[in-house]
Amino acid sequence: MQTGMQHAHLDSWWLLIVLFLITYFLLKAGKAKGAKILHMIVRLFYIVMLFSGVYLLSMWGFPLTHVIKGILAIVLIYAMEMILVRTKKGTLGSKAPMYWGILIVSLVLVLLLAFRIISF
Repeated sequence: MQTGMQHAHLDSWWLLIVLFLITYFLLKAGKAKGAKILHMIVRLFYIVMLFSGVYLLSMWGFPLTHVIKGILAIVLIYAMEMILVRTKKGTLGSKAPMYWGILIVSLVLVLLLAFRIISF
């Protein structure tokens, strides 16, 4: 049975991914003001995700699968932030495939762990 915190955590992750993509495309389109506002909202969601994730981990007793998922989620947040900041500064350039690769791989692994397709 899922708790309210689980629903809030999961729904916030989906919203974070959507807001990240919108922010990225606003930056690419040169709409700095809208991108800046959304980037601040995305950063707020990073904090919400971290705190709700730690709360859920402590509630469940820190099972290894969930700890690994949490570490991968931090890597995912890192990749999102680096893509947005470097796109804004115009320094993403040749590192773009690396950061997008980190983002996609970590997102896929987090989802596979979250939906228990991968478990140990």
